[in-house]
Amino acid sequence: MKKIGLFYGTYTGTTGNIAKRIAQELGEEYVDLHNINTDGEMMGEYDYLIIGTSTWSVGELQEDWDAFMPKLEDMKFDGKIVALFGTGDQIGYPDTFLDGMGMLYETFQFRNAKFVGFWPTQGYDFTSPLPLYNHDNFVGLALDEDNQPELTDERIKKWCELIRPSFNLD
Repeated sequence: MKKIGLFYGTYTGTTGNIAKRIAQELGEEYVDLHNINTDGEMMGEYDYLIIGTSTWSVGELQEDWDAFMPKLEDMKFDGKIVALFGTGDQIGYPDTFLDGMGMLYETFQFRNAKFVGFWPTQGYDFTSPLPLYNHDNFVGLALDEDNQPELTDERIKKWCELIRPSFNLD
């Protein structure tokens, strides 16, 4: 069985904590955790990827991802299966909620990644179109640890159930 490379950028530790929780839910024996700040160039070694980021300031990509972007833009993801997750604050920043995840979606999409793990928009209050796959779904798992932390564990569990078959974890 091929391992999953889970790459995340974190500033305050929230996204890193979520990455660890996702790895635990999927089974840590199947997932290699990587901070994009130190391990980003290892991304090409995996056929299965989980990518996580937060959105900073007013719709900006998390700084470690932003710094890695020039290297990412030179990579190809043909045949790679990618699932995204993002953290943000839908109440304080509804017009840029999860824009970082949307930016990464666009970047990976233009490099021929195959996406799995779209997540329903029900239960969220935001206005940004960038993190949307379509009107009813985000491009990945949407988490708001600022305003809905009590929903995070259940959302992670359901999302992991959703992506397991795509990563051959049945």
